[in-house]
Amino acid sequence: MREFRFALRQTFPIFFTYLFIGIAFGMMMSENGYSPWWSLIMAVFIFAGSMQIVMVPLLTAGTPLPILALMTLFINGRHLFYGLGFIERFRKMGWRYPYMVLTLTDETYSILCSVQYEEGLDQQRADFLIALVNQCYWIFGCLLGACLGRYMNISAEGIDFSATAFFLIVVVNQWTQAKSKLPVLCGLISALIFLFVLGPDRFLIPALSVSTLILILLRDRIQREEYVA
Repeated sequence: MREFRFALRQTFPIFFTYLFIGIAFGMMMSENGYSPWWSLIMAVFIFAGSMQIVMVPLLTAGTPLPILALMTLFINGRHLFYGLGFIERFRKMGWRYPYMVLTLTDETYSILCSVQYEEGLDQQRADFLIALVNQCYWIFGCLLGACLGRYMNISAEGIDFSATAFFLIVVVNQWTQAKSKLPVLCGLISALIFLFVLGPDRFLIPALSVSTLILILLRDRIQREEYVA
């Protein structure tokens, strides 16, 4: 199958990223008493690497589901913005449309934006398989980590730092590559203010809310700075 081989070539660099982050997530789930089945279900139906890792301590602490839903909206809200450019492209894919919306992660978005199709390739089928293969990588990593943590008696001590490391890498990448520093500075200042005012247990959602509002208001300025030659 040409489209499947093509999808494998396009997505193979993603495999190692999803594998190691997925293992970290699965081991964290096992360390907190969840069976591998829960890791599998979350990988299939949530498929949000950063949010899934953040959810583990929140679930363990008994955080209400509406709060989890709100945090998910803020943390993964960027998908709403860059997904707008794919609405018409995905609509033409028929029954695959809902799945493409669910699986439009940062990595899949990056591939679909720059992919060069081979002559004679079914492009819609190739797009679908790229998204599917990426999710299979993630599911495999999550399930492997969960089984290692559950059946191999491997300590997950310190592995929760993977979430912190993941976000630090994202921030450093944003700072070094983006021309506009406003998003990083906005998030940093907002977080510090609410951390000081509300404390470590209550600052996150207000900080995310205010940061999102400010970035919406400053959108035009940020775009101008990004496109300055």
